[in-house]
Amino acid sequence: MIPAGFSYVRAGSVEQALAELARHGVDVRLLAGGHSLLPAMKLRRVEPGVLVDIGRLRELAYVRLDGDRVVVGPLTTHRTLERDPLVAEHVPLLAAAARRIGDPQVRNRGTIGGSLAHADPAADLAAAVLALDGVLVARGPSGVRDIPAAEFFTGVRTSALAADELLVEIRLRAATGLGYAFEKFSRRALDWAVVGVAAQARPEGRTAVALIGMGPTPLRAGAVEEALAAGVPAAEASALAARGCAPADNAVASAAYRAHLAEVLVGRALAAL
Repeated sequence: MIPAGFSYVRAGSVEQALAELARHGVDVRLLAGGHSLLPAMKLRRVEPGVLVDIGRLRELAYVRLDGDRVVVGPLTTHRTLERDPLVAEHVPLLAAAARRIGDPQVRNRGTIGGSLAHADPAADLAAAVLALDGVLVARGPSGVRDIPAAEFFTGVRTSALAADELLVEIRLRAATGLGYAFEKFSRRALDWAVVGVAAQARPEGRTAVALIGMGPTPLRAGAVEEALAAGVPAAEASALAARGCAPADNAVASAAYRAHLAEVLVGRALAAL
């Protein structure tokens, strides 16, 4: 439970953080809230040679409305998402997911950018960002690029972020006044989800459904979405929740049990929607 040795740098600006990333490459890790990175370091699942602390870069902590998008800074805490009036009005699904994370101590320190960049396949906020057609903005030596949430998660705890890039913004499609639901099942109150579901009604009449815990990455439940768009009743569409998924079969839950959970939770989410 003791991490390997490392050097520590506190970044005073985004530019300094990017310079450190460019200087050290794959040997560096960024520290935001630390609730994902520090436990992994203690277990020596990751052993960075350099730790760059970006937690005090307040210019990366904000929530703003930009046309039909809600834009969120990566250092915005889960607690802020839970309580922010713009989030509550325009993307309430994000608030619903944030308030289910951990306990108040975790929510006051953990950040949305840290959660998304960690790319855990069971991360609550990842499901909400997928269902809200999120776009993640990365900045690096070559400039700024937009990464659709559907392309951001590439594997278990791996993402499309390059080693020299920093996540600088999350852009979410506003869903003002539209139905939403977030459901998850955990073995204990503060555990990661065994399976979770985020469902969001869209202005054009379609419904987005995202799953966590059903594969190596968070993913959209394409079969459910297509069935709903074709007019299939929600109760029947939910039976397709596991189609196209590759749930893990491990000590936490069998693949068959996860598939059953997905059907049940999607059914609950669509009923609530």
